[in-house]
Amino acid sequence: MNLNQLYYFSKLAKVEHYTKAAEELSITQPTLSYAINMLEKELGTKLFTKQGRNVVLTKYGNIFLEYVEEALKNLDAGVKKIQTMTGQTEGIIELAYIYTLGSEFIPNLVSDFLRSNEELKVRFHFTVGNTSEIIKGLKEEKFDIGFCSMLEKESGISFQSIGMEKLVLVVPKGHPLSAKRVIDLEETISYPQIFYTKTSGLRPVVDKMFEQFHLEPQIAYEIEEDGAMAGLVAENFGIAIMPQIPILDQLEVDIVQLRRQHQIRHIYMTEKKETYQPPLVKKFRDFVIARQSKENLIS
Repeated sequence: MNLNQLYYFSKLAKVEHYTKAAEELSITQPTLSYAINMLEKELGTKLFTKQGRNVVLTKYGNIFLEYVEEALKNLDAGVKKIQTMTGQTEGIIELAYIYTLGSEFIPNLVSDFLRSNEELKVRFHFTVGNTSEIIKGLKEEKFDIGFCSMLEKESGISFQSIGMEKLVLVVPKGHPLSAKRVIDLEETISYPQIFYTKTSGLRPVVDKMFEQFHLEPQIAYEIEEDGAMAGLVAENFGIAIMPQIPILDQLEVDIVQLRRQHQIRHIYMTEKKETYQPPLVKKFRDFVIARQSKENLIS
């Protein structure tokens, strides 16, 4: 059984005449007759019976027609959906990104793209998560493009550096370190700290910052999302090293610069290798590369 047979069967069921059906299908009558005969042999029953010069569906043909029409309807809907999603000027881009990029970077990036391509009918679906979740989603082809940290040993994922995030020390208002504009990492050791969870792409970066000076921080709490981390700092749960994100300006916290900061968080645009990308996804990817080549810092 093949798709042509189903289309031929559906057409003949509506026209009820082999010659007319063949003409509408742009095939010969013998081709149509052969296709219907083969379909009936496969099903093991007669689908049509003669009625004068016409043919009409048998009882079993009527039953089969219901399923064929539903299948063809779903197939046509699927074709239209794919064409809508992957067209040259119309489609959907599935975008995933880490929490720190959600307040400014991604909204600004997407807005700039849409303003620069007003002729396009493109919609974005947004997903926020940590680096591990984004990489997993790319592998499963849930996302077209991700923005996150780099994970080692991910040979199936391409990483295109698009910028960096500056890391700072965040402390509650009135904290003993608040009065300082710049500090050494050693000065943070005597205070409880809020760290990223081990699944966060930023955790290895912060770990290396302490390791390079042979320091062991007092990890009081671990959390995944940057805004929540900043909120805990504001409520005096501890201090934290994190990107200088816009929400910090809205909370009761102070920002202190770090001296001798050698570990910088790089942000990457990520894609699954050797995977078909629709034209609009490629256009967006090229736009990001061109835009970010003029900038080095994301936050």
